[in-house]
Amino acid sequence: MNLSSRLKELRQKHNVSQQELADLLDVTTRAWRFYESGEREPNIARLISLADYFNVSLDYLVGRSDKDRR
Repeated sequence: MNLSSRLKELRQKHNVSQQELADLLDVTTRAWRFYESGEREPNIARLISLADYFNVSLDYLVGRSDKDRR
């Protein structure tokens, strides 16, 4: 699994809208859609924010591990 698919999976699992996550990261909804489609990647600060928000490790978030806990 890669970052974009993991982002979509976590968003759906937690029943959060694209707009809510865009607001959390202070980006546009369009930017979030780019993250989910794999056209762009969030910077490291945003990745850390997402890992904290979803309570997962960075390795899990970016698809390097299937262990979701830190």
